[in-house]
Amino acid sequence: MEHHDLLDEARAAASAAYAPYSGFGVGAAVLTNDGRTFTGTNVENAAFASTLCAEAVAIASAVAAGCRQIERIAVAAADGGPCPPCGNCRQIMNEFGVHHIVLEDATGEAEAHALEAMLPEAFGPEAVRRGQAQ
Repeated sequence: MEHHDLLDEARAAASAAYAPYSGFGVGAAVLTNDGRTFTGTNVENAAFASTLCAEAVAIASAVAAGCRQIERIAVAAADGGPCPPCGNCRQIMNEFGVHHIVLEDATGEAEAHALEAMLPEAFGPEAVRRGQAQ
């Protein structure tokens, strides 16, 4: 699957966002290592801390289907333009081995970013295991 195809799925998911407070719909699509795709959309909540990001929803859908390795994720805003993932979502991506994050650039084209560049010196499973060895 090409980057732009995954981004198209994320754009489609954004149209289903539940964003009555911000009006900022976001969609995400993940491509798993076994070639399946899963989508998610942001789900806002009046208690803002309970809001779910599209990226977390898409990853959780993949995990619920038994996937543990995600190759790529695309993130798109319903109104177009770049929509980089929040820090929490970047950490979730790290947990499931995401290598590339596909975003729209200012012209609407698909642009891939390495997770390592967006989340340098990430805290991951190896750090937890290292702490358990002490």
